[in-house]
Amino acid sequence: MTITLLGVRHHGPGSARAVVAELARLKPDLVLIEGPPEADGLVALAADPGMEPPVALLAHVPGDPAKAAFWPFATFSPEWQALRYAAEAGIPARFCDLPAAHSLAEKEPEEGDGDVTPAQVVRVDPIASLAAAAGYDDPERWWEDAVEHRGDTPFEVIAEAMAAVREGYTPDEREARREAYMRRTVRVAIKEGFGNIAVVCGAWHVPALTTIGPAAADDRILKGLPKVKAEMTWVPWTHGRLAHWGGYGAGVTSPGWYAHLFATPDRPVERWLAAAAGVLRDEGIPVSSAHVIESVRLAQSLAVVRDRPLAGLAEVTEAARAVLCEGDELPVELIQRRMVVGERLGHVPDSTPMVPLQRHLREEQRRLRLKPEALDRELELDLRKPLDLDRSRLLHRLRLLNVPWGEPRHTRGKGTFKEAWALQWRPEFDISLIEAAPLGVTVPAAATARIAEVAAREGAALADLTGLVERALLADLPESLPAVLAAIGDRAAVDTDIRHLMAALPALVRAQRYGDVRGTPAEGLAVIATSLLARICAGLSAAVSGLDDENARGMVAHIDAVTGASALLDEGRERWLGALRGLADRTGLPGIIEGRIVRILFDGDRLADADARMSRAVSLAHPPARAAAWIEGFLSGGGLLLVHDPRLLAMVDDWLVGLRGDAFVEVLPLLRRTFGSFAPPERRSIASRVRSGAATEKDTVYDDERAAPAVRTVMGILGSG
Repeated sequence: MTITLLGVRHHGPGSARAVVAELARLKPDLVLIEGPPEADGLVALAADPGMEPPVALLAHVPGDPAKAAFWPFATFSPEWQALRYAAEAGIPARFCDLPAAHSLAEKEPEEGDGDVTPAQVVRVDPIASLAAAAGYDDPERWWEDAVEHRGDTPFEVIAEAMAAVREGYTPDEREARREAYMRRTVRVAIKEGFGNIAVVCGAWHVPALTTIGPAAADDRILKGLPKVKAEMTWVPWTHGRLAHWGGYGAGVTSPGWYAHLFATPDRPVERWLAAAAGVLRDEGIPVSSAHVIESVRLAQSLAVVRDRPLAGLAEVTEAARAVLCEGDELPVELIQRRMVVGERLGHVPDSTPMVPLQRHLREEQRRLRLKPEALDRELELDLRKPLDLDRSRLLHRLRLLNVPWGEPRHTRGKGTFKEAWALQWRPEFDISLIEAAPLGVTVPAAATARIAEVAAREGAALADLTGLVERALLADLPESLPAVLAAIGDRAAVDTDIRHLMAALPALVRAQRYGDVRGTPAEGLAVIATSLLARICAGLSAAVSGLDDENARGMVAHIDAVTGASALLDEGRERWLGALRGLADRTGLPGIIEGRIVRILFDGDRLADADARMSRAVSLAHPPARAAAWIEGFLSGGGLLLVHDPRLLAMVDDWLVGLRGDAFVEVLPLLRRTFGSFAPPERRSIASRVRSGAATEKDTVYDDERAAPAVRTVMGILGSG
């Protein structure tokens, strides 16, 4: 009976090649691999032609998808190559780590990334320890020199080095359980009659598995472990996620480089820099063959100077920066994103266990020709085209299921038939799909059920419910509207806060408009929107009274939103402007609200005396702070009015000139906020008119003698004597 321990570095291309060579030499009858044993039934899928790394094993707890763990594999992962060897050799392969049923039962993860539980935590960094012993300050560089660039990982030497690093080390409780379970798995294999067993595991664990020992001690360690029901499947992974991974086997900062080293053992430096030149040429950056030759020479020279067996990533990056990119960092970042990290997204075959919702999404992606990609890409849709309209509906439905594969972007132009999206698939979306699986077996059914679920929640805000109507129409789910509209009617009937109604109205009006544009039936929306506007108009007078500065500014935002929404309702604009006109002559309004109402009525041709009202608002009868707030409300949204109306500009200018020094200091923050919101061309035009004297209707007389000290100071600052 022979047990061979192959200690590896997770995601190490040199280790991966060495594992394949060693397994071919050993010809074992069983391969044990570090990983969750629940995945034993999924091992055969590793040989499926449709399985394209990077991929990951996903373990999750049904009904509690927040408890999930990933075990990622790349082509250059030693564990993945061991799986492929076993499949091709026709020998069994099993996983030997602590079951996910136990690791997911832990109350709190010790380390992880976002909402996923890690599968491995090592408190001592053995690579750093060995690198320091060898005189290296960079563990990654030491490992590349000692292992990756050799091509023949010396497993016996690594085992001896790890034994030295672990001398006197006591594993924590979790690590002790993992290693106890690994030993238990080896014992089970021996009992089953396997005589030539190869164990592929992290090099750190090799000393703990060298002596299997009696079962009693490990049984005590494993006794009484918490346990949950865990399910397992394969999901696509990305190189970008490998680069930021903090769980299983830690991550690698340069997965694209490691994939290149594994796939290109012959002249990797030359081929890498030639590929980098191709990436730059694709972006219109001129790079010649001579550039490539010189960059290869520089990389090799740097490796010699630094006493490295082969130019590593640091050397090829410096060579690319100096020669291919001519010192420009932007092309270097392009190479980093496209090649060093890479844009690869894995793929799992159709035979992989999936919940029906995942499978339906895959079918929709094929039908709509929307391929999931790891790279962020832009997608513009024309909703007049059936294919693009269906794509839009799918992306909106997925957002309802907490799968933001697409993020909306602003479109060029104002056509409502256009949409722009930024698409990027992330592996954790599979968890969201699994979580939503009980809602329905198809994306539309699950999204409809999610809308009904949200609408039925107690305490849902009115604005959230009206926003839900808008999202339902964008997703083309009209059958979900009755429940939402009923909830809106019930909530609006008892909600006495006018601000809530004002916040809810714009989304409801937009929903009605989207229904018209996209051909989605939305009966009942106009009735509810008109009813909300009527209640807003009736309660507006009381809602704007007695507000402090912060609440007054928030009310202005609500007033602006309702103003825009009312223009889209039949007779809504007239009703709304009538309500505002009734407030315009009221005394005691906060300055910013009064100014904003006057501006809206002025723009709507409902007031002819805006200049007289501004004159009264900035008169000495009002505190400077209130006058500044009035101007802020009147001018918010743009300064073109001051550019084209010299009377108003003169009023503002005269008011500022007439302020006392302390009053000017008091209102300066408000004025900076007001004028800072203007577009740069507007600010330049206003400044030009003030300089030319267009801001005043009377000649200004300057006292040269009083101005002389200030002029001398300014000239001195400018260096003009």
